[in-house]
Amino acid sequence: MTMTGRTRIHLVRHGQLEGFESKRYNGQADVPLTQLGRAQYELLRERLKAVAIDAVYTSDLSRCLFGAELIGASQNLTPIQIPALRELHIGEWEGRTWQQLQAQYPEQWQGRLGDIVNYQVPGGESLLQMATRVRSALTEIVVRHPGEELLLVGHGGVNRVILLDAMGAPLDRLFHIEQDFGCLNRIDYYPDGIAVVSLLNG
Repeated sequence: MTMTGRTRIHLVRHGQLEGFESKRYNGQADVPLTQLGRAQYELLRERLKAVAIDAVYTSDLSRCLFGAELIGASQNLTPIQIPALRELHIGEWEGRTWQQLQAQYPEQWQGRLGDIVNYQVPGGESLLQMATRVRSALTEIVVRHPGEELLLVGHGGVNRVILLDAMGAPLDRLFHIEQDFGCLNRIDYYPDGIAVVSLLNG
């Protein structure tokens, strides 16, 4: 493993969202941050102020863009919005709570639990489809910034895909990784193809 050309990504999950107390699939709906969610971004800005960030990338949904702009402004950087970094598009289930879905779509709910990778909610996308677009976007970002430090503001599902890939774990382990609101992860990508996770859900 060589340090030359290593790209470090500081991977952030957006802050707390309105309606967080009821577990639900927000998907690609533009759900607003709570006051605490905004404060979590301010804490992240303080944690990262000593890091010389070279570029900021973010999902274009407002819950990510708010934090990318806040942290980026402290380093005189304008975030680059990447729609491919959006959360899983959950189709007809978007905005509904887990409790509602289990009651109204019991067979479909079990179907998704039985094949988390390939199951596709009507009107939405499968986890594999989401992972494919995220992987493509991430590869372009890493190749574009050899030897640099980047901030990437994403979503719970998106971040889990990135972390699983970095650790060489399969997609069906998605929920074996926690991603709290406002958490920070750190991943180093090396030119020889090795990725090292040095901070997880911090």
